[in-house]
Amino acid sequence: MEHTRSGSDILVRLDPGEEIHTALKKLADDLGFDAAAITSGIGRTRDNSYGYMNEEGVYQRRPLKPPSELVSLSGNIARTQQGEAFTHIHCCWSDDENNVHAGHLFEATVHVVAEIHIRVMDHAMMTRCPLVDFELLGLEFD
Repeated sequence: MEHTRSGSDILVRLDPGEEIHTALKKLADDLGFDAAAITSGIGRTRDNSYGYMNEEGVYQRRPLKPPSELVSLSGNIARTQQGEAFTHIHCCWSDDENNVHAGHLFEATVHVVAEIHIRVMDHAMMTRCPLVDFELLGLEFD
């Protein structure tokens, strides 16, 4: 991973073998920010796991193992109540037949490259807290 920063904006390049959630959490810890918006991401990833939350508040997962074009990525980075970095990301991929796959990102490993833009909210604190009856941790602001 390499990155450059200009004010509140960070452009990150992830390299082959890096997992997106893991790398972005490490970046948040290394740079020490508590709140950020992930505004865009492109590249090519493999071993993807994505899905959606059903009516009962339980995530349904789907695999997309072959390398696919990362067409769009967005979300945010916050902290848990224990202070750990927490990423909430949604993605859209195009497979080699140009079929689109989209939803909540559980896991994606960079195959060629991933280029991700992050906007740090320097004077904000976002905390992820448990929600009753849902797998998702809710977002709270301080």
